Amino acid sequence: MTGSSSTTAMSPLTLDDVTVLIPVFNAQHDLERTLASFCERAPVRVLIVDDGSLPPIVAPSVANLVVEVLRMPRNGGIELALQTGVAALAERGVKYAARIDAGDLATPYRLEKQRAYMAAHPETAALGMWTHVVSMEGAPLFDLRPPAEPAVIRRVMLLRSCFSHPTMMLRVPAMMDAGNYRAEYPAAEDLDLFLRLMQDHDCANLPEFGVYYELNEQGISATKRRTQTLSTLRLQLKYMRLTNLPDWLGVVKNIAHLMLPYGALRALKTRLFRA
Repeated sequence: MTGSSSTTAMSPLTLDDVTVLIPVFNAQHDLERTLASFCERAPVRVLIVDDGSLPPIVAPSVANLVVEVLRMPRNGGIELALQTGVAALAERGVKYAARIDAGDLATPYRLEKQRAYMAAHPETAALGMWTHVVSMEGAPLFDLRPPAEPAVIRRVMLLRSCFSHPTMMLRVPAMMDAGNYRAEYPAAEDLDLFLRLMQDHDCANLPEFGVYYELNEQGISATKRRTQTLSTLRLQLKYMRLTNLPDWLGVVKNIAHLMLPYGALRALKTRLFRA
């Protein structure tokens, strides 16, 4: 994998084959903050999947952004919203889907850096970045610096979270070949997709910060923690490699997650990542 220096000093490039994909449910204000955070040298296309919001989401007018809203007939959950959005991008021939969630903020030129890497590494189907985790008031909590190299990610993919979903840029044809997002593993639809992509492709991270991730106590990781952990355990057992110690450690870690309260886990994670 090439270093970050190859992606930071570059001439402006087109983002015509990239679309930012944002599923949204009743988060108009957060959505507007997220879209306003994009700073790119080329126009940015955005597809918002309104997952049955009341009132319906209104496409904001933001300089340098072309925003479209795809409305779901009713609230069906993030898994179905993402699946519908990716299928729509595939039908339009879009090559890359860039993920971010309402409330999160993009760092400058994030899309440009990821698009350049993906163009130079056709074997890569998914590319994440590092993440600043902040409170809902914007106060820094901790940083996530997952491994960058595909080989390292493969070794520890069942031990730790190697990708921050809101930072991802994904190759749409590869996603469709792998079966798109699915609802089979509720609240862990991203891990399910990444594990399937890694069967035939590389997945990597740019060792640069791409997103300020807002830690929301009402978000999926908090309100559906048990569902998410159980789905993750099912995926760990499905993809487990008996001779790979990190896979076993990952199972033990998720069993501990089932037994510890969310507040204790958050405090422990904050302490560990700040150390």
